[in-house]
Amino acid sequence: MKCISKKWTGFLLSACILILAGCGGQSSGEVTFSNAYDIYDTSRKYQILSTDDTSLQSTIPYFASEYCVADGKDFGTESTSSYAAGASGVFNLNTKEVTYSQNIYQKMYPASTTKILTAYLAIKYGDLDSKYTVSEYAADQASDSSVCNLKAGDQMTLHQLLYGLIMQSGNDAAIAIAEGISGDVDSFAKLMNEEANALGATDSHFINPNGLHDEDHYTTVYDLYLLFQAAIQEETFLELIQTQEYTVDYTDAVGNPVQQVWKSTNKYLLGLEEAPDGITVIGGKTGTTNAAGYCLALLSKNAAGDTIVSIVMKADSRNNLYYYMNELLYGFT
Repeated sequence: MKCISKKWTGFLLSACILILAGCGGQSSGEVTFSNAYDIYDTSRKYQILSTDDTSLQSTIPYFASEYCVADGKDFGTESTSSYAAGASGVFNLNTKEVTYSQNIYQKMYPASTTKILTAYLAIKYGDLDSKYTVSEYAADQASDSSVCNLKAGDQMTLHQLLYGLIMQSGNDAAIAIAEGISGDVDSFAKLMNEEANALGATDSHFINPNGLHDEDHYTTVYDLYLLFQAAIQEETFLELIQTQEYTVDYTDAVGNPVQQVWKSTNKYLLGLEEAPDGITVIGGKTGTTNAAGYCLALLSKNAAGDTIVSIVMKADSRNNLYYYMNELLYGFT
């Protein structure tokens, strides 16, 4: 299904208004799209624009050529176990189509799928070979949460921390990365929100780099697709999400060697879940909290060789998360 997203029509109207106004106050050839994403947001949320209006369809591809776009209406759900999840979507990156849609614009809690954006920012703005020192705060994450068992004073490279972030889903690694990139968590969260807005993920707001629950930390399936699509353009990110097991060697606070083995949380990679025939799973990122349920953003190839992003959020159990994901991979890729 190829539909005109209200976000993209909002962009077009805002651009046209600026052009017709002559971009007052700007020097020749200089155009500023101030708060452009707020305009998209308003047009979709308050139904200012209708997707039935075809007057701008000839120019929509120019602005949305890199993205799968849709109006957010559910389709395909009658033939799946959609009741098992809060929201989900399937996106064909080759044909630029949304091939399955369930509440893709509905506010959801992302849990550790947040770490997709954290990793993307670390790769974009950090030096993978730089040594990071784990702070007391980074090490002091709840022991019953997902951690890499890092200790205050541990020293390792950013690249090593990224393995802990994505594979082990370490909340301690996430804090260490945020502090290393931006100095503190609040500054990194600001960077997260700025980058999310720049990528079009305007229905999202982030408070922390690890996805621990906060009422003001949220996203949507569609926004998560946008963030994931940006991240998979990075070779390092693709390497991270495909790795099943990683042995990390680093030093502790007094210089003693430490070794750990980290394993992926993705059951497809671990061989604990089998994808449908014709589907090749590349990798992905899981996430789980009580409020978020069970979440998975997955990258795969279908039988035709098309690149597929499939996302399930707020599944009611881990078993149903993979059962439902397989239904999406089997019928909608």
